[in-house]
Amino acid sequence: MAAVASPRGRQWGEARALGRAVKLLQRLEEQCRDPRLVMGPPSLRHLLPRTAQLLREVAKARREAPGDPEGPGGAGDFLVIYLANLEAKGRKVAELLPPRGKRDANQEIFREGSRFRRQLAKLALIFSHMHTELKALFPGGKYCGHLYQLSKDSAHTFWRERCGVRCLLPWAEFQCLLCACHPVEPGPTMQALRSTMDLTCNGHVSVFEFDIFTRLFQPWPTLLRNWQLLAVNHPGYMAFLTYDEVQTRLQACRDKPGSYIFRPSCTRLGQWAIGYVSSDGSILQTIPLNKPLFQVLLKGQRDGIYLYPDGKSHNPDLTELCEAEPYQRIVVSEEQLQLYEAMNSTFELCKICAERDKDVRIQPCGHLLCNHCLTAWQQSDSQTCPFCRCQIKGFEAVSICQAQERSAEVRTTAEDSRDNCHQKTAQWELEPPVTPSGPPLPPEDPSPRTSQDKGWLTVAPITLPRLRAPLPLPKMASVLWEVTDRPQARQGATE
Repeated sequence: MAAVASPRGRQWGEARALGRAVKLLQRLEEQCRDPRLVMGPPSLRHLLPRTAQLLREVAKARREAPGDPEGPGGAGDFLVIYLANLEAKGRKVAELLPPRGKRDANQEIFREGSRFRRQLAKLALIFSHMHTELKALFPGGKYCGHLYQLSKDSAHTFWRERCGVRCLLPWAEFQCLLCACHPVEPGPTMQALRSTMDLTCNGHVSVFEFDIFTRLFQPWPTLLRNWQLLAVNHPGYMAFLTYDEVQTRLQACRDKPGSYIFRPSCTRLGQWAIGYVSSDGSILQTIPLNKPLFQVLLKGQRDGIYLYPDGKSHNPDLTELCEAEPYQRIVVSEEQLQLYEAMNSTFELCKICAERDKDVRIQPCGHLLCNHCLTAWQQSDSQTCPFCRCQIKGFEAVSICQAQERSAEVRTTAEDSRDNCHQKTAQWELEPPVTPSGPPLPPEDPSPRTSQDKGWLTVAPITLPRLRAPLPLPKMASVLWEVTDRPQARQGATE
């Protein structure tokens, strides 16, 4: 009987915890109604009701599908940690906010720049991260953490091979797994890594948080070196800073054009937001779309835009992060080539405009198209793939060129070769982002990544060979296509 009662008891306890969390959020929402507490994004007044509604959807989905088939690290374990963290952070917010109806409360909370206001802004950022994480792992209230697709192929392989279907790990366990691949010195450096990766500040790392970290500090082979140079050593890095706080901080540098700071975007997690003082003394903030930060900062330095991090005269040298990367290839079977010929087309031709070659790969879905079409599409719907409507979490420039068939030995040698790293320009967008609706584009030809294909699509520019075995070469006659970084793919970008 005990074995039967235990799952039911856990379901009942989970339902009660979800109900308590919703009531807590409702109380906090009432306390946030004072107009003097209005802040720029993220705003607690908007976050609290959205999180409460999402928790109601989760509770409904859990009632309709009781049990925890995901096992350890699944939906049940995640909700236990999440709800406990939500309650702890909610109590801190309640302590800062004035009780409803009391005008004699601490007036410091209403003063811009005060210590209490800063604490409230940081808690608002944490609540924003928690809401986005819950929405990513429980879309529509239904748990999908075991199916979550990380944006970077190498990061996805690492997580699934080391963590399986779990969506959440205690920091100590995750630290051991990561250090086996990317060694980190214990002590202050490890503590700094934890504070950077643990966006929700709950002592655990979720698959969502790891995805955000790898998007921010790509590429994978030098992931932690990128993090150390950009987040630990760089004076321009600011953690847990909002849009309004960036404006305030840069006010002291208005007489020094070229001053800049950068932070993880709070409206688009996984992307960077850079604030800087322009040549006329204006303070601007931009989001470079889906580009490694070091490339953006290096180009900005050459253009005279990013010269003085946080107003300081010394601008760190990031050129060591721009090093050779192995290029990948697409192997297309003879059957596929005949299919394209029958359609009077070619594999490399963009299937949207039918005029230019494919030179951009969307992440994580892997669809290929030309940069011109992607730029036009992003101006109408910058968040989804034009083919499958999957959220665009990144993209990379590629070059597709035909090559003669080679022996397996020659191919192996070629795969070990290195290509020079090119500087790429960045696309810019003002924050907060605006996403207008636009007309749909025609569907693409069957994706080379589907299970029906007899060829393989391996376009990711960075892989970690020891994390997964190489894909087998087909026995049938095949034609080899080379995929390398091509800087020309970004020349049509709007800045």
